[in-house]
This record gives sequence, C-alpha cells and structure tokens, in this order.
Amino acid sequence: DYNALKGNVDMLRSILPPYCKLMPALKADAYGHGALQMAEALQEMGVDAFCVACVQEGVLLRRYGIRGAILVLGYTHPQEFALLLQYDLTQTVVDYAYALQLNSYGADFPVHIGIDTGMHRLGERSENLERVAAMFQMEHLRIDGIFTHLCASDTLDPCSQAYTEAQVQAFCTLLRGLEEKGVACPKVHMQASYGVLHYPHLAGDYARVGIALYGVLSTKEDTARFREKLRPVLSLKARVAAVKTLHAGESAGYGMQFHAEGEMQLAVLTIGYADGLPRALSGGVGSVLIHGRKARVVGRVCMDQTLVDISGIEDVRAGDTAVCIGRDGAQEISAADLAQQAGTITNEILSRLGARL
Repeated sequence: DYNALKGNVDMLRSILPPYCKLMPALKADAYGHGALQMAEALQEMGVDAFCVACVQEGVLLRRYGIRGAILVLGYTHPQEFALLLQYDLTQTVVDYAYALQLNSYGADFPVHIGIDTGMHRLGERSENLERVAAMFQMEHLRIDGIFTHLCASDTLDPCSQAYTEAQVQAFCTLLRGLEEKGVACPKVHMQASYGVLHYPHLAGDYARVGIALYGVLSTKEDTARFREKLRPVLSLKARVAAVKTLHAGESAGYGMQFHAEGEMQLAVLTIGYADGLPRALSGGVGSVLIHGRKARVVGRVCMDQTLVDISGIEDVRAGDTAVCIGRDGAQEISAADLAQQAGTITNEILSRLGARL
C-alpha cells in the first residue's frame, strides 16, 4: 500500500527535526515487504540513505539501481571486502580489531563506527575512548558516521527508561571525549523505530526506522497505541485451492490432529509455514478471513497448504481469496494478531514471510 507507506514516512518525519534524515532498515527483505519495491518507493519520497544487515542485501539493492548511502549494519567477512568497494557500500566497524582488518586491506572504505553502550552486541565499548579515537587515525578508513543502538527504548517502564538514559549518556560522553581530542565527529545516530516514537528529542543526523515504517509495532498493544498515526503497508492473501466436505468422525491434516464432530466444510488454502504462516497457528489458534468472515485453522499448518473451517460461510469456491493479514469487510487480522497468537513479535512474523510469496 503505497499511500500507507507515504503516510508513515510523513508521520515519522513530522516528529523529527528537519536535519534528521530517515535511514530505513531494509534488512530481511524489508521485513518481508520486498526490499527492492520498498527502496524504489522510498527513493521517490526523497529518502537517500538505507541500512541492511549484510553485504549481500546491499549488493542486491545496488544491482537494481538503488542510489544513496547503504550502511551494512552487520559483520562482513574479509573475503567479501571487495564487494563493499565494488558496490559502494558503507561498512559498520564492529570493534577495534575489525577496524584494523579493514585498514590493512589496503583500500579506502567508507565506514560508520558502531559503539556498544549497553546492548553488548556489536560495537566497540563506549568507555574505550582511546581505541575509538585511534580508528579516526587509520589511513584507509573514511569515517562517515558513528552510532549506537538503544536496546530498551521499546518500553517506558522506569527501569527501561533509566537504562536508555544511561546508554545515551555513555554515547554522549564518548562523543565529547572525541571532540576534546580534536576529532571531528561525523554523522551521528542512535534511534531505531521505538527511539523515534518514544524519544524524538534524541534525534541525530539519521533515524534507522524499521518496524514503524511498515505501519506496525512489535506487539499488539503498541500497534494499537499508534493505530491512528501508522498504517500497515502489507497485506497477505492466499487462494482457496479446493473445498472439501468432512464427515462426522473423519480426521483432517497431519497426525490426525483434528476430528470432525459433525459434517463440515473445509477450504484448502495455498499457503503454509514455508511461506511464513506460523505453524503455531495450528489447531484453531489462528484464522483467516473469507468473504468477510473468520475461518479458523483446522489441524496442523502444512508446509505449502493450510486447512480452514468454512462451515457456515456461503458460496466459497476454488479461486476465492483468503486474507491472512489485512482487512476483509468489517473484519481485520493484523500482523500483530498473528504474532500474539504465535507467541512472538510482529517483527518476526513479517521478516519470516517466505520468498515464494
């Protein structure tokens, strides 16, 4: 939904100062939305900086003509350093030892330095001022940015807020230390989606928006809170492949998990867990919308197909549409609904949508 995407971009821009540019996260095929389609649409909206998880994701975007800065957030093996140069990708310096590896390659790399302020994932620890300063003196590193990641900004309980504040202070202390050493700080960024929504005053030069850009948030509760401001960009639909009659006492699906108590109608859908429909929706946990009505999942979700109960839903035929994520009439099933039913977060549901779709 291009208009939903545009509305989300406008909303996120509206709560950030004009100098802070969006750097959308297009990792995991843009959270299952299609990285190329999203990048092309975002370029039309004036976005000129993106981030991805790995070098291969960046290469794909470049091969299809995506311009602007593309920051690789994750680790790139030295055997693939040539790809960074060939496709003009910006690499994250994941720690001091990695900076030495990049510098020793003998070619000039555009990089952003990752700083660990408390997530303890990638990045040089924020207290290691001397090491970070030394990176700026390395001959073959063109340092265009420095950033950290706020790991507790998604919740606003006192403990999480205190931890976020500590992370921000650690990052700012490092930046001040660099300035005192005469190091000119490049572009700075620390916010992802929740950082933008909960702490817009922390705006740097970039905001690495991900899940919010796609119009949902990680949980059903958070998605509902921002329902009036963010609209889902993606819907997911499948076809009815066949309609079956199940007689009383008959079973359906793998493992004979489901048994009919009386005669009923089933629809066979052209989607399964290989497409990203969670197997955890099996046994009536999940449902789809057909003709504007809910049809619950029967038995186990298969790799390529799913059975749903259409008893009482009239005139269902092969070729009809079943809505797995999205709206049908007055009814809606959101990605956050699926996440709640499957015991996970919306990010996982979307990012695991299969390439076959």
